[in-house]
Amino acid sequence: MTIALLVYVLCALTSLTCAALLLRGYRRSRARLLLWSGLCFASFFLNNLLLIVDVQVFPQHDLSVARSLPLVVGVALLLYGLIWESAS
Repeated sequence: MTIALLVYVLCALTSLTCAALLLRGYRRSRARLLLWSGLCFASFFLNNLLLIVDVQVFPQHDLSVARSLPLVVGVALLLYGLIWESAS
């Protein structure tokens, strides 16, 4: 296992842990900002998984566009949640 792969895996696990903790907090308190943040980190986790697949499994293919989609969705979800929460 290379150092780069170790860093990618640790980033994915960190994103997954953050998503799980935020969604668990949402389930307990029903604070909607926790929901949007949890969904954002869940999409960051998918982005990190696709990064691992792109770099380690299929290094000959460029999956940068497919790997950027979960990132854009996650940021859009968080931005929507922040705007929605400030309006209500």
